[in-house]
Amino acid sequence: MILVYGGAWQGKLDWVKKEYGIRDDEVFRCSDKEMPDLSAKVIYGIEEFLKREQDSEEFFRENLECLRDKIIVCRDISQGLVPVEPEERQWRERTGRTMIFLAGKADKVFRIFCGLSQEIK
Repeated sequence: MILVYGGAWQGKLDWVKKEYGIRDDEVFRCSDKEMPDLSAKVIYGIEEFLKREQDSEEFFRENLECLRDKIIVCRDISQGLVPVEPEERQWRERTGRTMIFLAGKADKVFRIFCGLSQEIK
């Protein structure tokens, strides 16, 4: 598994496509309305999926074997002001815990900033 993260509009998906030769039809774009499609090569925007419910992070734990050959892309929402709304703070914490878990299991972790990659693991 490869985990790619970075702030909003930093070129994460463009970098993944170029670096790994990924086509648009190989990318599943997450939302807070449906489960991620594990048949896609790239699961993009997992933070959106993690908005949906308290135990959505368990999805990644339960499906770890299916994620072994995937590229997972997550927007880093841990920076900046702490949200005022409790739901937003819980979402931020849930996303952080999930990223810690995935980074621990990933073969490689990349941070993307201004379209440039930094290999973290």
